[in-house]
Amino acid sequence: MNKYLRLLVLIALAINPFLSPRPTTAEPLAEISATQRCAVCGMFVAKYQDWLAQIRLADGSIQVFDGCKDMLAYVFQPAAYGGSTANTIKEIWVKDYYALDWIDGRTAWYVVGSDIHGPMGHELLPFASQAAAEAFLKDHHGREIIPFAGLTEAVVESLRSGQRMK
Repeated sequence: MNKYLRLLVLIALAINPFLSPRPTTAEPLAEISATQRCAVCGMFVAKYQDWLAQIRLADGSIQVFDGCKDMLAYVFQPAAYGGSTANTIKEIWVKDYYALDWIDGRTAWYVVGSDIHGPMGHELLPFASQAAAEAFLKDHHGREIIPFAGLTEAVVESLRSGQRMK
């Protein structure tokens, strides 16, 4: 019975990207072309380099987003944006707000409700460490810090409500 339970847990971890942070195995796209659009809102993303987020899917394709908020909208409802629910997410890349380095989105800490807005208005701001997120929260009047595993579709939709492109 134990081996079957272990097999079920391994399958659940492979299917659900929220259950466990996994180390990334490849690098995010280094060059974003001027013609690449956000998979959620359709915005041309190249001019928003500091806000970019990327997802590498199991089939090797990469989706690019103008910010973490739209990236998570895609994660929660890929079919709503032309994606397939069968194409699992292998990697999530976001840019640390302070360092602007690519970091694993599953290990990032996200600040919600600050006075800093992204290209599409209210945004989830990612940080590599909880300490950096706490410093930002204090300096920019953030509402809360949420680890990746704590992000919900309701949080994302509350930020997306009424937002339009700049």
